[in-house]
Amino acid sequence: MKMSAGEKVLKGLEEALAHANGGLVVNECPIRVPDMIDVGAIRGALGLTQSEFALMFGFSIDTVRNWEQAKRVPNAQARVLLKIIDHEPDAVKRALAIG
Repeated sequence: MKMSAGEKVLKGLEEALAHANGGLVVNECPIRVPDMIDVGAIRGALGLTQSEFALMFGFSIDTVRNWEQAKRVPNAQARVLLKIIDHEPDAVKRALAIG
């Protein structure tokens, strides 16, 4: 039997409450996020300046500079995006509608 929208909302709220109380384990996505990533090497392989790389993929120039100078470390989400840029830059460009 198909659940109504209201039933789905109630079920979701019950699961959230159970999880908050430690009674429900939520399955985590089994992807491997790299611990370290060489932003300069990725950028260099693409033949881009820091400014071009930042502009093309939506980072600030200061962020790229700080990553490359090891003043800051990309967070997990940024490392995932950087890994995809490293392996499939054209897919990222297509997804971001870049020429």
